[in-house]
Amino acid sequence: MRGFISLIIIIIFTSVTYYFIGPVAHSIEGGAKVTDSHFSYADIPALKLQGNVAKGKALVMGAGACVGCHSIEVAGIKPSMSPDVAAKAYGVMPPDLSNAGIIYSPKFLAAYIADPVHAMKLGSKFNAQTGKTFPMPAFAGAGGNKQQEIADMVAYLKSIAISKNKLTPKLAFEDSCGRCHAVRYEKWTQIGSTPKFKNKKQKLAFELKVADYQDSLHKYLGSLPPDLSTIVESKTDHFINTFVQNPQNHIKGTAMPRVGITADTAKKVMAYLEKSGNPTQAERESLGKDIMIYLVIMAIFAFLWKQTVWKDLH
Repeated sequence: MRGFISLIIIIIFTSVTYYFIGPVAHSIEGGAKVTDSHFSYADIPALKLQGNVAKGKALVMGAGACVGCHSIEVAGIKPSMSPDVAAKAYGVMPPDLSNAGIIYSPKFLAAYIADPVHAMKLGSKFNAQTGKTFPMPAFAGAGGNKQQEIADMVAYLKSIAISKNKLTPKLAFEDSCGRCHAVRYEKWTQIGSTPKFKNKKQKLAFELKVADYQDSLHKYLGSLPPDLSTIVESKTDHFINTFVQNPQNHIKGTAMPRVGITADTAKKVMAYLEKSGNPTQAERESLGKDIMIYLVIMAIFAFLWKQTVWKDLH
């Protein structure tokens, strides 16, 4: 009986350590507690005007000058430069706008078009004192009602985007985070997924492009953004979500912009990071539970066997 009680105590302490102490330590690593605004972006006014898709398309393709820097693959507009060359010109590859209308909050998109520095909260980096100018200029208007024109452009971007249920975790990450952050466990670099190489020369050529891109990104931001392979292991969901919503709340003066993604996009980005950071977690947890059940059953049988064998001696 004493051995059985000892086994139960060991199981209890092991379970407490795994399911309680581990998560508590993990939460401490999460950093300062910042109120989660649930991607509401309360400082940005709501987009009240109804946009006209046709007029928005004309602005995006014309007076808005969006396609001068941005690709729109879904509309047949390819990037004008390779990622490494674009990074030398702008500091970072301008995002493709095909799915901007579903990935980003509509009111954030409107604020971004109107004043990107204000929308992304990068005023400490791009201002008259630093002498640095953000690569994307604020939309000056095309001669009509500026707010209506912005609403029209947002309406167009929403119209060409895929539906919410077709936005995969991988696509959500790549579009909203993948131009600055690598994920080595997923073989993702800032210029795209690492391909299979036919020879060493191809491998070296690709690595050189990645290095050139990272060098430009480093100069643009002041430091190279971290690889996110293990971010979910070192930070809590709360920390990551609040950091993405407003990095300035955690690190004053950081060069990381407020990204402006929706709550749904954030969930999918987290799903991607959880899978990439711990791809065997579900399998290990399932196996762990099975082993614990097995040990408990075996302990019961062992106890009953002991009682049977030793009954004549007690």
